[in-house]
Amino acid sequence: MNVCLSPDNKVIVKNTQKLSVAGNQNGKITTNLKVKNPALWNLNNPNLYSLKTSVIKDGKEIDATITKTGFRSFTFDPNKGFALNGKWMKVKGVCIHHDAGVLGSAVPHDVWKRRLLTLKEIGVNAIRTSHNPQAPDLYSLCDELGLLVLNEAYDEWEYPKRKWLEGWNVGTPGFQGNYSFFEEWGEKDLADLVRRDRNHLSIFGWSIGNEVDYPNDPYSHPILDGGKNTGFTQATFGGYKKDAPDAMRLGDIAKRLVGVVKKYDESRPTTAGLAGVAMSNETAYPGALDIAGYNYTENRYELDHKKYPNRVIFGSENRHELGAWKAVKDNEHIFGQFLWTGIDYLGESGRWPSRGFYSGLLDFGGFIKPRGYFRQSLWSDKPMAYLGTYTTPGRGSKSQVKDVWSQLDAENEGSNYEEKIPSMDAWSIWNYQEGQSIRVVCYTNTQKARLLLDGKEVGQVKDYDDNTGIIFWDIPYHDGKLEVIGMDKNGNETARYAIQSSRQPYALDIQAADKEISKDGLAQIVIQVVDENGTPVMLSDNEITCQIQGPAKLLGLEASNNEDMSDYTDNRHRTYHGRILAYIQPTGKQSEVKVTFTSPWLKPVEAIINIK
Repeated sequence: MNVCLSPDNKVIVKNTQKLSVAGNQNGKITTNLKVKNPALWNLNNPNLYSLKTSVIKDGKEIDATITKTGFRSFTFDPNKGFALNGKWMKVKGVCIHHDAGVLGSAVPHDVWKRRLLTLKEIGVNAIRTSHNPQAPDLYSLCDELGLLVLNEAYDEWEYPKRKWLEGWNVGTPGFQGNYSFFEEWGEKDLADLVRRDRNHLSIFGWSIGNEVDYPNDPYSHPILDGGKNTGFTQATFGGYKKDAPDAMRLGDIAKRLVGVVKKYDESRPTTAGLAGVAMSNETAYPGALDIAGYNYTENRYELDHKKYPNRVIFGSENRHELGAWKAVKDNEHIFGQFLWTGIDYLGESGRWPSRGFYSGLLDFGGFIKPRGYFRQSLWSDKPMAYLGTYTTPGRGSKSQVKDVWSQLDAENEGSNYEEKIPSMDAWSIWNYQEGQSIRVVCYTNTQKARLLLDGKEVGQVKDYDDNTGIIFWDIPYHDGKLEVIGMDKNGNETARYAIQSSRQPYALDIQAADKEISKDGLAQIVIQVVDENGTPVMLSDNEITCQIQGPAKLLGLEASNNEDMSDYTDNRHRTYHGRILAYIQPTGKQSEVKVTFTSPWLKPVEAIINIK
């Protein structure tokens, strides 16, 4: 028997069919259920239906399964981009890895839900599972919350790619990887991925690979000797290498993998993240795909649109600069981009000290970073404003930009470094030396902004800067309340954001906490160091100790500091910007758990968690 339940759990249609199967044999039934005027799944109203399939013998249910499903349509067009349910839109996506800082790879459902909701809050509407399938929880949550998913399978195919063992793009690379299993397992694993995930409404495409076409890593082609006009934006490692694997092989492998996907799902397009687009264009690789993802190759968007008018193009991996987004926003045929990355992740560390890759919109603890607010100013439909500060830069000053690429650019410039664009990594700190020149930056989607210090205007009202996406003022520092007011073209307030000078650390304060959880749940408690007035002390790095009374255990303390290389397995850790997150997991049944946080010289605080 098949029963379809509406989003509010009412039976709307059902049918029953009989099947006789002999012992040790299999049987198959195909059924159709018609739903009239269904509520469509979309990003704002992710309507989910339930399909219950039951096996009934002698009037008794002996087995059953429930599949979450629903109704929606995807449209891809080489000239107009992407439409969900017939409505053209831009995909505002992020790439994510599978870890969660101190929690490692085993990320609880509640942690993923909090992270995905935060990403959606700042305007993200799509996730790319770079570069491997994720745990089932992630897809179910994207179905439930209204997030598109680009489901990706591989980071290499039949040959290994460079593995940077001494730091990101540093030293002598190694070549270990999963390539040795690809010939035997590549098609089987891809088939399993599609069959496992194809019922998820959120998935809008299948990616068969990422940067397997990186020039000379490992494939090569004569076009690599073509010079500047070849269109490459990444290093080609010495031009054409005739002894390297032939890039023409890429097309044959892509066709095989696309065939596997189509065998189990013809309703969604296939794609891949192309790293060497100019080289791959000489092969059958892009043509084997339904939609073509371009990694860091915005300069090819217009050129290739003219050269390949039937190709659907999008940014499958992109840096955070405004120009990369404008290449999407200002070109109707480019349907979206996926930033590298949505959340900071372990691995691909920069120079010591570094825990991992630090270009996320969210940090290791899932909190919004300054660049997350910058992205919100570009992607959110709601009026917003954010204030960040740093010392006014001069020639030779340290770069404020924290993504690895920009840090390397700044290091290469050395003493000649000069800030060209105000930083997207400015924290909300208002504690400096009296009279010191401070750059105050505002990330906003309002048309103009006004800056106040203790209620009095400082600087001048400034219009939104479409060239940088950032409004800024250089002003002398004075203690007080610094506030920005975002305004429409008529000067009416539409958004406001304030930061306050703090005094010395005085107490610990609970900013957020789960007060009641199930025995299978997870409590997340956010602790902030504050002064005697309750103002967050952003400069604090006090050490916090966590103690638990009751049937629960501490899974980890996460402060999100990429440069903190201390022990992450004990119950003591230093705050970062005065904040730390505790993950508490129940170990017993219904009970009360008391969690106490202490720090030398500071007033302690405790949280009570009720386990249902």
